[in-house]
Amino acid sequence: MHTSRLRHLVSGPVSLAVRALFLFAAVLLVGCSGSGPSTLVTGKVTLDGKQVTGTVTFTGPDNKEVTSPIGPDGMYHITDPALGENKVSVKGMLGVGGIAGPTPPPGKGSPPMPGKTSTAGSGVNPPPKYASPDNGLKYTVKRGKQNYDIPLTP
Repeated sequence: MHTSRLRHLVSGPVSLAVRALFLFAAVLLVGCSGSGPSTLVTGKVTLDGKQVTGTVTFTGPDNKEVTSPIGPDGMYHITDPALGENKVSVKGMLGVGGIAGPTPPPGKGSPPMPGKTSTAGSGVNPPPKYASPDNGLKYTVKRGKQNYDIPLTP
């Protein structure tokens, strides 16, 4: 008798609702399985053809800021910036290239100027004018993956 009750529950209307619920949950889990960011902007930052060290920041129309470090190869990866026109700023390493930071001890030399190789990173520092979001660099972000190389000038 116990087996017949179980068979009725498994094949009855409750079972159909449970199956539908499990199917819905499975679809949600697959849809949220971490397929990556919906928007990704990547590119290389250079100054006179040399790799730049520091960070890249995209500031969207809603003032949302998304920052990425610039890798040793000069590449950056901005994940999920605001859609639309973004202001782009590039900042160098602190204490290098004339950017505020600790002063080197006497007799140890001074930090390299923008465009000179940094001892703190594997690239050159950008000129300080690119540190402000109002430097004139802009990029219109669309949904999906895209490439935006940033060639800086002295």
